[in-house]
Amino acid sequence: MTINLPRPVVRLLIVPLLVLLPLLSVGCATDKAVIGQANQFHQGLAPAVMNDQQLSSYIQSVGDRIIKAAQELDHEGYNPGGHKKEDSKWMFTGMQFHFVNSQTLNAFTTGGNHMYIYTGLFLNCDTEDELAAVMAHEFAHVYCRHVQSGMNRQMMTMAAAAGAGAVGYAAGGKNRETYAGTAAGLAAMAGQYFGMSFTREDEDQADQVGFNFYTHAGWDPAKFADFFKKMIVKGYDKTPEMMSDHPSLANRVKAAAERVQKLPPQASQWRRPPVAEPAQFRQIQQRAQQLGKNMPTSESLANAQQLLQAMPRSCLTPRDQVALPDQHNAQLNIIDQLERHKQQQKGGKAQRAGYSQSGHHHSSNYE
Repeated sequence: MTINLPRPVVRLLIVPLLVLLPLLSVGCATDKAVIGQANQFHQGLAPAVMNDQQLSSYIQSVGDRIIKAAQELDHEGYNPGGHKKEDSKWMFTGMQFHFVNSQTLNAFTTGGNHMYIYTGLFLNCDTEDELAAVMAHEFAHVYCRHVQSGMNRQMMTMAAAAGAGAVGYAAGGKNRETYAGTAAGLAAMAGQYFGMSFTREDEDQADQVGFNFYTHAGWDPAKFADFFKKMIVKGYDKTPEMMSDHPSLANRVKAAAERVQKLPPQASQWRRPPVAEPAQFRQIQQRAQQLGKNMPTSESLANAQQLLQAMPRSCLTPRDQVALPDQHNAQLNIIDQLERHKQQQKGGKAQRAGYSQSGHHHSSNYE
């Protein structure tokens, strides 16, 4: 029986394959490969990063508290599955948290040294606890190497489809380094991330590990699931969990409440004041909103925001539970950009071949 997939679906499957092919030669996604790719992808998002001293200092301070708690647990031997596969020292130095100017309700990590909080999500947080819970969850994905695992799953399922033409396009031939820095190259890397999703087990583990980081860093355990509750009210929890490859928000709230009940007596000693008191937190939100409105428009900013719009939102809004036409359209626009770039490459090669044949013809006349 032949199964004909809709063209947009086929295209969404092809793009991650094109990006992952260079990693097939080493057989698995190493930390070095993931970090390098994440750094390259950050170039495409840089125009949307909120480069404001107050905003950057605040989000980094929240992130550093999470990382310090994680490092202390790491020294104590905390080892959820996947964490000790490689040396993890890099996770505790040079980690960068960014506010990015996008109205989309999302946060994500590319598995390396960068984590992104969309201003659309930040402005929907009522307390720092909600923000810290989301950030702890994202860092837990890094700590557990879920991006590496997702890449490996993609490589396993797509390796058989690796044709010679696709390899040449993915690697970029002799111009691979140049290609990686272009808009099309960055779009190709985006294709990998939105073609890859975390599993139900990944999300559950990130909640559990993130909860440990969050509580040891001093925020209120009872508020860890507050943002999940908010998403339920907004209607993001309609599909039964058995029909989803992600845990339902309601079950994540329930699991968080159970973890609070299991905290040891000394957990009360971990509590610390927030980085920003409530009034200051609201002031920082207002600043982010105002700066977002005043950021100069440009093609690079528009491209960065399209990349942000296309990224997975499964950590907070499971992709199979909510219709996300804006995300789907952004992904298709990115794929169209890749296809146009590929056609331009073909046209350029054909033109160069014509010049070469013409040159060869003239030289034969001089012989």
